[in-house]
Amino acid sequence: MRLTKQTGHAIRILIECALAKDQLVKVADVSDRLGVTKQNVFKIVHILSHAGFLSAVRGPNGGVRLAKPATTIKIGDVVRAIEVTRVTVEGGGSSGRTSASPGNINAMFDDALMAFISVLDQHTLAELAVKSPMGITETEPNGESDHGGKVRSKKPVARGSRRG
Repeated sequence: MRLTKQTGHAIRILIECALAKDQLVKVADVSDRLGVTKQNVFKIVHILSHAGFLSAVRGPNGGVRLAKPATTIKIGDVVRAIEVTRVTVEGGGSSGRTSASPGNINAMFDDALMAFISVLDQHTLAELAVKSPMGITETEPNGESDHGGKVRSKKPVARGSRRG
């Protein structure tokens, strides 16, 4: 299962707000720290606000903050708010090679998706919003800093061998 970038951004926005405690966080600051356009951050904040995760304050001194404690925000709920959580396979079984109907295939994939999200329901935003000592933040798999934190070294890349 692969989640969209938008879901990753949404979780990172929520983490930023959780780390800020009750202080308002400006969208422009979040945009800069996460390397996401302001337009995208506004779009995601809008979705998260309507889902009840964020509260927004307008105006020059405005910003966003968590609408409820980070300990009550389940990651599965965030994924449900951002992602399409229904799988549809069209035409399965129409080739004559299989007797599986599209309904059976769709039900199987829906069950698998719900199992995936149920694992995410076991984790909260508070678990992800823990800052490590010395301000080190997680890094992307390529070794680049996620948003201003210390960069971990890249892991060596396995190389194939040629046989001549």
